[in-house]
Amino acid sequence: MRLAWAWLSFSREGQQQRHPVSEEQNKVIVRRFIEEMWNQRKLHLADELFASDCITHQLRSEEDAVGMPRSPESVKREAAAWLSGFPDLKFVSEKIIAAEDEVVTHCTMRGTHSGIWMGVPATGKKVSVPIITIHRIVGGRIVEDWVLVGSLLLFQQLGVVPATQTLVARATT
Repeated sequence: MRLAWAWLSFSREGQQQRHPVSEEQNKVIVRRFIEEMWNQRKLHLADELFASDCITHQLRSEEDAVGMPRSPESVKREAAAWLSGFPDLKFVSEKIIAAEDEVVTHCTMRGTHSGIWMGVPATGKKVSVPIITIHRIVGGRIVEDWVLVGSLLLFQQLGVVPATQTLVARATT
């Protein structure tokens, strides 16, 4: 088990102390987020897995990557909205890599759009979308994350946005 010195505290005397953080333990937290919270629908685990002052960087077009608060309650609301639109939603972990206090995951999100999601009526279409996330973990909780979803692919699979070839053809004419 590899240990990283990732977080600090101070003794009563004001001396800085380092605490070992297990990269394997950090991976366990992220696996629980994916497998238990999302795939097993245990949304209440957000209270245990996320710090109350977590910051998220949702990497979306036309938005700054400036961090926004992401409380456990907001995580549960976001998950519930996704699950309402895609009741059979599942995440498949393709790769998980840990380095010090960060865990990088490459997942594939799969599901059927059978409910309203982001105002888009159910299409009945199946989606398979790549997601890359970096979670920063301190004291056993997710305190910050950076999330990149293959949104163009998702909207193309739903039929909301034309295929890439059509977009390119329109842009070049």
